[in-house]
Amino acid sequence: MNPGPQNHVFSPAENPVSNNRCRVRVIHITLFLLFMAVILRLAQVQIIDSAKYREMANSQYMSKKILPAARGSIVDRFGNPFASSILRASFSVDPVLAKDSALSISRTFDTVFGGGVNKYRKIIKKCESRHGWIKRFANIKYYDLIRTKDLKGIVSQKEPQRIYYHNRIAGQLIGTTNLSDSGIAGLETYFQKELRGRDGYVIHQRDGRRKLVATVEYPRLDPQHGYNIYLTIDKEIQQITESELKKGAEKTNARGGMAIVMQPETGEILAMAQYPQVNPDEFGKYNPEDQKLRAVTDVYEPGSVFKIVTAAAALEEKLVSPGRRFNAEKGIYWPPPPHTRKKPIIDIHKKPYYTFEEAVEQSSNVVMAKISDIVGPELLYKTARNFGFGTKTNIEFPGEAGGVLKNPNDWSAPTLNSLAFGYEVSATALQIACAYAAIANGGKLMKPTLLKKITDTSGKTVREGGHQFLRTVISPSATRTLTHMLENVVEHGTGTNAKIPGIRIAGKTGTAKKYIDGEYHSDRIIASFAGFFPVDNPKIICLIMMDEPKGTEQFGSTVSAPVFRAIAEKIINTTDYVQPAGTILRADGKSSLAFPAAQAVNGKTNGVMPNVCGLSIRRALEILTEHKLKPDIKGSGIVTNQVPAAGSRITGDCTVRLICQAKSSAS
Repeated sequence: MNPGPQNHVFSPAENPVSNNRCRVRVIHITLFLLFMAVILRLAQVQIIDSAKYREMANSQYMSKKILPAARGSIVDRFGNPFASSILRASFSVDPVLAKDSALSISRTFDTVFGGGVNKYRKIIKKCESRHGWIKRFANIKYYDLIRTKDLKGIVSQKEPQRIYYHNRIAGQLIGTTNLSDSGIAGLETYFQKELRGRDGYVIHQRDGRRKLVATVEYPRLDPQHGYNIYLTIDKEIQQITESELKKGAEKTNARGGMAIVMQPETGEILAMAQYPQVNPDEFGKYNPEDQKLRAVTDVYEPGSVFKIVTAAAALEEKLVSPGRRFNAEKGIYWPPPPHTRKKPIIDIHKKPYYTFEEAVEQSSNVVMAKISDIVGPELLYKTARNFGFGTKTNIEFPGEAGGVLKNPNDWSAPTLNSLAFGYEVSATALQIACAYAAIANGGKLMKPTLLKKITDTSGKTVREGGHQFLRTVISPSATRTLTHMLENVVEHGTGTNAKIPGIRIAGKTGTAKKYIDGEYHSDRIIASFAGFFPVDNPKIICLIMMDEPKGTEQFGSTVSAPVFRAIAEKIINTTDYVQPAGTILRADGKSSLAFPAAQAVNGKTNGVMPNVCGLSIRRALEILTEHKLKPDIKGSGIVTNQVPAAGSRITGDCTVRLICQAKSSAS
């Protein structure tokens, strides 16, 4: 007998209704989560990353092209260029896109630039990235020529390239740029912001064939080209200075050399030369030591050129009169306590006595040490600091050194006497030049400057360099006395090799041993001469420093003073900064006394024909005009011959025929 129907009770897991509800709930949750994900994604795309995707969309039919700013020029005080930038054509290759057209590309570039098809095929083959230069900095005329060839995989672009006009002239001073046209050394670095300018851009629209079409509907920002930097440098004086410095260094087999020419009244640098020279176009190939502008970046113990500080302190406070007599100890002096030292103070000249004035003329270390005892530590330190030693000049150049001038609290027993003749103090060549400029300027210290002005592309001045008076170092009366002493150095002291007949020059020699590895080396010398002229109205101060000259005559008097004289003669001869009186200075470095001026009688001349051979035309014309003579000029440059000859008698009206040649031909 079959049992009747029985009710089956489902467990919750077996309940179909419950399972269906769970499935529905899961589906609802899943759909909700998917919906929320879509909402969040839409929010991210439309709100958070809207700019990104808008730019991506725009890139499909718009393209932004950079309009590069032209780097400004660096020129001398008269606008003669040292450096400027020009646009060049450069071509890069995408090796992936150029895979099937490598042969066509190579043939085209060989036809246009030469070099062989294989050369360009190898370049394309060696490109490891999606970009490699196949030809860079070509003449801009090739830009459209290559671009219109429609070579697949070739990208044409315009790039600025820096051009340096004078090879090694002012190489360390001007510096150089990298391939991106940014300054990496010298004034190119210091004035990077002013020279660089600001790039512009233009937006192009792509048409249906994806070609770029300019349209006024899209924005354009014109580039702001870099400013032009006018230096205080005079290119002609820079060339003169570098040429004579090189001659002097090679003659003495010196390791290196520095020269600074400046105007004492303004602080303007007219030349800043260095040997060995460097070419900005090949800057990276040179020794890093030679890349530096050492007159600004490196410090030295100055030696006897520093004696002006000791002398100035004594004269300013009227502690020592010029005629005061000192025991010079026959050139060997052991200072008594508290200034005792391990080695004696030595003079080259073994004289028993010197006056203060004679001690400066003959550069006596012994007497200057004794004068420093009278001056004392505080006054000597204060005077040195007032002259600018121990602090940066803040000239417009990167990497300037400040030098070292220790506070008297840190001095050892010998420091006072050593400082008196330029030891235990370190200074840059620029600081020394500025100190002499202060004396030439009546005791007024000016801030040195390399900047004349900055102009925009239209020539409008946007910034003046300016002349900055810093302070009065010593009084005019003390300056006059010190200048007289320094003039005697040149007339009949250690500086006679700097003498130029008819030109009053004041200056000082210096010969300093180098301090290396804890000791001074008598065979490693810094030989210096600093001077200014003309004494009655100083217009030029010039410092020469020779690094480790070789030979028996390593003194500032024999090594550096002749270089000073050669530079001074050519500055007087070929420029307008100094007008000589009574002396004719020749371009060959020799000088001769001027002949008597022709006397004008009833409009006619009567006298002796002056010698103008070796002079610039400008200087020759000035002299002939003074003598009431008429010039007849043939050629240009330097006067190489004259008719009538120098020394002949002038009677009545007279025309002087001047035969001239370019400087390079005449030298």
